[in-house]
Amino acid sequence: MKKIIASLLLFPLISCATVNSTQKNTVTKTKVHKELSQAYWQQHVDYTMDIDMNVKTYQYKGTQKLVYTNNSPDVLNKVFYHLYFNAFQPNSQMDVRSRNIQDPDSRVGDRISKLSPSEIGYIKVNSLKQNGAVVKHETVGTILEVTLNQPIQPGESVTFDMIFDAQVPKQIRRSGRNNAEGVALSMAQWYPKMAEYDFEGWHTPPYLGREFHGVWGNFDVTLHIDKNYVVGGTGYVQNPQEVGHGYEDKTKPLNLPSGEKLTWKFTAPNVHDFTWGADPDFMHDTYTMENGIDLHFLYKKTMEAEYLENWKKLQPKTAELMKYFSTHIGAYPYKQYSVIQGGDGGMEYAMCTLITGERKLGSLFGVTAHEMAHTWFQFLLATNESKHPWMDEGFTTYISNKAENEISGARKENPHTGSYRGYNYVVNNNLEEPLTTHADRYHTNTAYGVASYSKGNIFLSQLEYVIGKENVAKTLKKYFEDFAFKHPTPNDFKRTAEKVSGLQLDWYLNEWTQTTHTIDYGIKSVNGKEITLERIGKMPMPIDVEVTYTNGSKEAFNIPLRMMRGEKPTSATVITDWTFAHPTYTFTTSKEVKSVEIDPSKLMADINQANNSYGK
Repeated sequence: MKKIIASLLLFPLISCATVNSTQKNTVTKTKVHKELSQAYWQQHVDYTMDIDMNVKTYQYKGTQKLVYTNNSPDVLNKVFYHLYFNAFQPNSQMDVRSRNIQDPDSRVGDRISKLSPSEIGYIKVNSLKQNGAVVKHETVGTILEVTLNQPIQPGESVTFDMIFDAQVPKQIRRSGRNNAEGVALSMAQWYPKMAEYDFEGWHTPPYLGREFHGVWGNFDVTLHIDKNYVVGGTGYVQNPQEVGHGYEDKTKPLNLPSGEKLTWKFTAPNVHDFTWGADPDFMHDTYTMENGIDLHFLYKKTMEAEYLENWKKLQPKTAELMKYFSTHIGAYPYKQYSVIQGGDGGMEYAMCTLITGERKLGSLFGVTAHEMAHTWFQFLLATNESKHPWMDEGFTTYISNKAENEISGARKENPHTGSYRGYNYVVNNNLEEPLTTHADRYHTNTAYGVASYSKGNIFLSQLEYVIGKENVAKTLKKYFEDFAFKHPTPNDFKRTAEKVSGLQLDWYLNEWTQTTHTIDYGIKSVNGKEITLERIGKMPMPIDVEVTYTNGSKEAFNIPLRMMRGEKPTSATVITDWTFAHPTYTFTTSKEVKSVEIDPSKLMADINQANNSYGK
């Protein structure tokens, strides 16, 4: 009888009750599986704003209707807004941080601490409603904390109505009024901006002058401003005949109002930011590309003749840049892009950039190349700049270096040598910090800058050495194809490179971004036909070796790293792989050896080149 019962337990009778039980178990398992592996999601916002700007006091009043859609699987009891302009006040965290860091940004220094009440920046929220009912909110520095009347359920959309007033700060960092070149308004991060909520939770760092992270959505912005001001920025002008200033259809009559102000109406679809610049002395040129994209250039007509000429020469070069990036990453998806004089150097924004304009042509071209490249890296591929600035600045540096190298005709074999020098500097001076450090919390600005721009760039240029140049090129295109208009993470890029190359790269992401391990390989000995190499640094790598024989012939060898589980496409002689645990590696050649060189491409960021060659 026990045997029969055991058999029934192993092979249950097919009854209605049994089928229902089986179905329940299947449903439960499926539900658990879905909970453990949620499909990708991201939040969505629709902004409708009406802004009235006083160009004499640099104050403005605004109303904002924000429709927020919770696409997450979570119930939200709070929401948060960024109020970036509040950073430009004495004793703000941005002010204190700048006055205490050992190498402050010279543009900031102690300038915030000296702002008068009429020069500070602020955004004051006067009222806020959730679905028509007043909702509790508190301003804490640069963050507005909102305790909801009713939680936002998964899949639910709610409407927030806000009335606010603000003051544009004296231009110190990125945003502000009357910058060093006399541009009246550089309006970046100027409105109450909903914070991002993603699989990691809310992202609400205080603004200390670093980078940004925003929610994808649509913008409908109405701006009332003095009629003499020329405006450019994110979005498409919806009423060009009512504003003119170079946006109008010259075959149709203008319909300008008789008052002191013009009303500008902009729409910007599927962006995560909205920026604008304005000045009464802006010259506005439009350069239409062959594919129909309009490039807008807004710059002060009061500049010296040399600078004005450079802005004219920049225009066809900008079209070449747009074509390069669209070809090598992915097609630019909007109908226009604007290059606007403003800010304090160069900064990327939605469908536009603010750059300082009094530059030599090479510098003007270089800053435009870098900021336009950001359209792909951080704007369309919207990584969290605060947490992963190396993916933003580093990837941009990589592709803009390559674009400048080709378009300028320089044709350098390695256009990234400056990044390698910068990286070696922080290593040799014990300043390096892991790339996983939050952008605001690097100990020095130097460490942040070199990590984000230089080491982030080397992540890609060195990846060419690891998986092959063609595979990196394919990876960039696949990355754009899969993650444009999303918020990709470092692991997303790593997995894309793995799928393209067929190689395992977890070790590379870990070593280069999550540690400060360095690469140092050397030639330990050469005896006749026998070569022994050694790994001195903590970071392992596959190794390319060029051997010159005594008869003058040469042979290239590739030593794969075992944990890659394969090797890059190569014409070199592939020999036995090298494990991480073994500090030395010996191989035998077919002829007597005259000289040996590790990594003749110089793409590997080996911190000690002195031990990379023998017999040279």
